[in-house]
Amino acid sequence: MLSSLFAAAEPSHVPFFIAGGVLAVWAVLLSWVGLTRPAFPFGAGGQRAVMGVSFLLAVAAVAMAVLTS
Repeated sequence: MLSSLFAAAEPSHVPFFIAGGVLAVWAVLLSWVGLTRPAFPFGAGGQRAVMGVSFLLAVAAVAMAVLTS
């Protein structure tokens, strides 16, 4: 009985799993596009966009890890 109360009090880790999964999919997609297109990310604007999206996804994954721990 007591262990079920402790389990109910723990926060859900689903947001972290989603954010981490999205980050992992982004990394695989980014590596695939980078390997198949030699000119990727197509200039300075593309580089900034890729870095920005990567940074935001990493911050979201870390934030979800901290918030759901």
